[in-house]
Amino acid sequence: MFDFSISELMVVMVVALIVIGPERLPKVARTMGHLWGRAQRYVNGVKADIERDMAVEEFRQLRQTVQAEASAMEQSLQQAALTADQQMQQIEKEFAQLSPPGQATQPGQISQQPPPGADPSLTPPANNSQ
Repeated sequence: MFDFSISELMVVMVVALIVIGPERLPKVARTMGHLWGRAQRYVNGVKADIERDMAVEEFRQLRQTVQAEASAMEQSLQQAALTADQQMQQIEKEFAQLSPPGQATQPGQISQQPPPGADPSLTPPANNSQ
């Protein structure tokens, strides 16, 4: 920020010694040191505030991103569930069309009748324990 060489700093010290005088120079140097320290603390405080505000803004953006991803995932899951329901209904319709007309089976109920052309000796006996 400030570029002082040793020779420039020596010139400033000699001029300060001549203008201020040897009696008041230590007090002025001490006061300047205190003011310089305050200025540094103020600048550091401002930097910390800016960094904190930036971190809060990044957190808000991250939260919005996560919420957007979560809602997209929820919509995707809802769409998958809707597709699965539609496919299940289509399978149930096809199952109802393939069932023999005299047989009143509900979707999801397994028929005890052998399929046409199957060997009846290989099918298990019907369970009539009702």
